[in-house]
Amino acid sequence: MGETTTTAVGAIADRLRQDIVAGALGLGSRLKLEDLARRYDTGHMPVREALRQLAGEGLVEIAPNRGARVRQVDVEFVHNLFDLRIAIEALLARRCAERIDAAQLLALEAAQESFEAHARRRDYPALLAANREFHDVMNRAARNPEASAMLERHWRLIAALWNRFGYGAGRVAGVISDHHQIIRALRARDAEVASCLAMAHAAKAKQELLSRMQAAAPVVAS
Repeated sequence: MGETTTTAVGAIADRLRQDIVAGALGLGSRLKLEDLARRYDTGHMPVREALRQLAGEGLVEIAPNRGARVRQVDVEFVHNLFDLRIAIEALLARRCAERIDAAQLLALEAAQESFEAHARRRDYPALLAANREFHDVMNRAARNPEASAMLERHWRLIAALWNRFGYGAGRVAGVISDHHQIIRALRARDAEVASCLAMAHAAKAKQELLSRMQAAAPVVAS
């Protein structure tokens, strides 16, 4: 697949993901190539590849001879997703503390400075990208590509969820505090503390996002 085609697929996957998270494509709805190609003004091939990408994220279910359907992105789905992330991030933080070098520590601090600069401007999409870079530096330093790949699988989905349900100033302040504590633990090469901090950091993200999702859920009359 060429670079242009790969970019087109990524763009279609991003739009499709956003529509699913926003509820524009409802739970269980059929995802037909012709309809999606018309919706996103593209060809069948980029749509087909985007569907495969979202199936890998768990957003779309593809069954032989039955086509693709939207999977529900509900509280239970996100709860389970974060349970996995909490365990993996704790593991990677531990390995990171054991293996990170001086250049990677500088890169981590640079990513944190970028995060805080975007926070001051309240540029939340850019802030989320800087947050991803912060964690990517840690994951690369940990040198466990299998574990990192499991986190990579859902980062776009989680960013879309934060964009959908909000990433407010209160959340930002907590993330900044957590990141500084994690950096201190990594500088000290304290694997146990780094692991505990990363676990708590991911658990707080889970709690905050689930709370926002539940608050946004429609009230069903009895």
